Amino acid sequence: MLVSNPQRIRLAMLGMVEGNGHPYSWSAIINGRYDAAIMAECGYPVIPQYLGAQPPEALGIDGVEVTHVWCDNPEDAQKVAAACYIPNVAEAPEDVIGEVDAVVIATDIGGEHVDRALPFIEAGVPVFIDKPLCDNAEDLQQFMEWQQAGKAFLSSSCMRYAREFTDLQERMAGVGDARLITITMAKTWERYGIHALEAVYPFLEAGGYTSVRHSGDEQSNIMHLSHVSGVETVLAVIEDLYGAFGHVQVYGTAGAEAAKFEDTFTAFKAQLEAFIGYLRTGQPPFPFAETVEQMKIIIAGLQSREQDGKAIALDEIDV
Repeated sequence: MLVSNPQRIRLAMLGMVEGNGHPYSWSAIINGRYDAAIMAECGYPVIPQYLGAQPPEALGIDGVEVTHVWCDNPEDAQKVAAACYIPNVAEAPEDVIGEVDAVVIATDIGGEHVDRALPFIEAGVPVFIDKPLCDNAEDLQQFMEWQQAGKAFLSSSCMRYAREFTDLQERMAGVGDARLITITMAKTWERYGIHALEAVYPFLEAGGYTSVRHSGDEQSNIMHLSHVSGVETVLAVIEDLYGAFGHVQVYGTAGAEAAKFEDTFTAFKAQLEAFIGYLRTGQPPFPFAETVEQMKIIIAGLQSREQDGKAIALDEIDV
């Protein structure tokens, strides 16, 4: 185990960036309660919507509490604390060291994560890092060195745990031999490409991706992934494509199947429970090699975009 008392785990929720309300939603899911009136003013209408759709008993993770919060903007930290009944607001993220058993870095700008994680990695505090873990080869190398040194951290997208895509995997026999997998996603490749990738990643053998080729532009990222299986994978991450957020299609020799991501709450809770399981057992829910491959795909996509659509082989990523 990674914590001294697996029956009582204290967490710190750290960081908040524009466009990402995870400190609100994740803290409410973990603590099992929230102030509905304050949450309604959080600035992310979808959060009180999906929280309010749940029966009270669905919220909460037994034996776990977010006891500390820190946000880049101190006013945000006060609001999150009030909304989610968090008793302590830290003046600096490092202040939680010695006060909690693990920390959650709830920001999704990959280029910031080495700096945000560094104090806790050095102090031996286990860390969950929101997706994507990183967005450049230098930072990936640093995380790989930390992992090889036995440091405790985990990163994932909630899409890995989406029930809609798990169900779709169980229907794969109906497509025959898969030939094409596609997913549509909103926002940016830098921040949401990993959502698109991790949604479809379990459909093919891990470790088999070979290259990435970009078409489009920074607002319309169309990434073509090659895999040793020969199955074509296309990730379409388009800035304002909210109407098709998380639509997966699998096409095969005998048929086609589709799924749409809708149950945000269940995916988030499963993602957080996976981290708690890691803290309690010391066993990661998936091999770190999968995260490395995924980050290489994200980095290769950025490099292909910068090089006018040149195909970038994953083994060209210098780590």
